[in-house]
Amino acid sequence: MACKMKNAVLVLLFALPLVLADLRVGFYSSTCPQAESIVRQVVQKRFETDRSITAALLRMHFHDCFVRGCDASILIDSTTKKPSEKSAGPNFSVRGFNIIDEAKKSLEAACPSTVSCADIVTLATRDSVFLAGGPSYNVSTGRQDGLVSNPNEVNLPGPSFTVSEALQAFTAKGFTLTEMVTLLGAHSVGVAHCSLFQDRLSNFQGTGAPDPTMDSSLVAKLKGICGDSTSNDPTAFLDQSTSFIMDNQFYRQIMQKKGVLQIDQELAMDKSSAGIVSRFASDADSFKNSFASAMVKLGNIQVLTGNAGEIRRNCRVFNRPN
Repeated sequence: MACKMKNAVLVLLFALPLVLADLRVGFYSSTCPQAESIVRQVVQKRFETDRSITAALLRMHFHDCFVRGCDASILIDSTTKKPSEKSAGPNFSVRGFNIIDEAKKSLEAACPSTVSCADIVTLATRDSVFLAGGPSYNVSTGRQDGLVSNPNEVNLPGPSFTVSEALQAFTAKGFTLTEMVTLLGAHSVGVAHCSLFQDRLSNFQGTGAPDPTMDSSLVAKLKGICGDSTSNDPTAFLDQSTSFIMDNQFYRQIMQKKGVLQIDQELAMDKSSAGIVSRFASDADSFKNSFASAMVKLGNIQVLTGNAGEIRRNCRVFNRPN
């Protein structure tokens, strides 16, 4: 009996890391040695004319990994017969797909049917973070592309969540409170449509007044950006100081009641997360190190490896059966 239990434990111990064992830094070193440099060149070229791509790729990566894992399911185009994750409300404003398309086209020319779209998203996001002044970090590759993209499975933490509500969503994916506060630091380069925070400017929770936790000067500034028009939905920077730089200014601002989204401001006010916010606000290196680690962990959520998925030839459509 003891021998059987020992064997069972050994099987479990060896089974747990199998998925991560199939991922490794430099996965394409022999099959497509130039893979990472090809992605980097595409991202760098685009960044030179549009620094907002860092925010776009971070959002795409997060929205992909939080639904079915990091399997590029968010890249699949919807059709009239079969909607995909792109048709889910939270993904309407996700952008940057053309960057992934460009990288994929170059990779297919160099190494046909070798580099997954899921790896391209992960690598492109990593490269864009560095270009924006964020940390440099290695990411493992070897992901397969998923075979399912269902809009009904898109269930992401919202901008008006409390810290405890957001934490439930993050812990369900294996993240700690510190890692959640860290990943929300991606808002350092983010933007949000006015519709996501308009209530905080004039009629917060039906009070007929602005959210008292928002700095009055920021309220006035955002009112000027958003206006009263319902025909369009302008955007505002979530970091009003260094909007295109991946730094710790975001944390300093929310400590000054200058969080644009409710969840951002809640981070600085909630007793459970306030200390983490304070530490990141005063220690830029602490934030960057934590961000690098959290991004690596994000990229490893529920990945498909081996023969669990496919290597798409076109990131927007599943491969046709042979």
